[in-house]
Amino acid sequence: MKLLKLVPDNTNIDFVRLRVWAFVLTALLTVAAVGLVAARGLNFGVDFVGGLSIEERFDAPPSLDRVREVVDAQGVGQAALQQSSDQRTVTIRLPVQESADEGATNAVVRKVQTAIGREFPGATFSRYSTVSGKVSGELIRNGLLAVVLAVLGIGLFAIFRFEWQFGVSTIVAIVHDLLMTLGFFALMRNSFEFDLNTVAAVLTIIGYSINDKIVIDDRIRENMRRYRKMEMRDIINLSVNETLPRTVMTSVTILLALGALLLLGGHVLRGFTAAMILGIVVGTYSSIYVSSSLLIALGLRAEPNREKPGTTDKTRRQDAERIAPRQG
Repeated sequence: MKLLKLVPDNTNIDFVRLRVWAFVLTALLTVAAVGLVAARGLNFGVDFVGGLSIEERFDAPPSLDRVREVVDAQGVGQAALQQSSDQRTVTIRLPVQESADEGATNAVVRKVQTAIGREFPGATFSRYSTVSGKVSGELIRNGLLAVVLAVLGIGLFAIFRFEWQFGVSTIVAIVHDLLMTLGFFALMRNSFEFDLNTVAAVLTIIGYSINDKIVIDDRIRENMRRYRKMEMRDIINLSVNETLPRTVMTSVTILLALGALLLLGGHVLRGFTAAMILGIVVGTYSSIYVSSSLLIALGLRAEPNREKPGTTDKTRRQDAERIAPRQG
């Protein structure tokens, strides 16, 4: 079992001491993420923009200009192309008329598939998907509404379950996690689409992040009642260190599963898996350095002069030794 113990016993790291640097880093990354989304935008999938998406795989990386010429020559509309990271898979997006039925869509797919197969011997058809413009607009609204309601609901739960400082810090940390995810997809827009699978990943990230933060917040509240004469920074350090083994073990376990999914899950799940991996890493960071340390800036204080019944000078000394940061 020692091999599974990723965090040593009696770990005592002074996380709060680094809160200023963490806040500066968080602010810089958040501004960079917002800037990337504003400047580059997101590579919305067919789910959100509507149209027809055809995926073709080639034996060797093709010339996108030549692929575009072949598709445009079929008279099916102006094509938008996206090349995968291995350069051999190309996603072809075509506009689809609202009145187009399934038979017409299949005819377009066959026409494109035949033309590409004739020009690029060895090219294989992978899949296609189609969404009307009306449906895509509804999906955008519903996806955005789901994310906003999830964040607000979590914040309200934390406010009523704990103090208002916990709710505010939780909302700030979750918004930070979401912005980091959006910034990543803006940075990697040529490799990953932002589609319904990604929205599902974002909602999953919110669920994981709030679970991690509530565990730490609950331990902070317990220690506030137990050690009422401790400084708030010492209580937070103690609480984060006590929950650190659980936090690290949970994150590592999930990352191992996601790593296998990224390697073996196929092209369709790459965006979902990439969003999940980033969300787990960023969510763990924000739980330790953003959400918890922000409680001090928001003025959270333990109730003074009220100690747990039975507290003695000996237990006070033991508590002080327990929370004292290790030297070196």
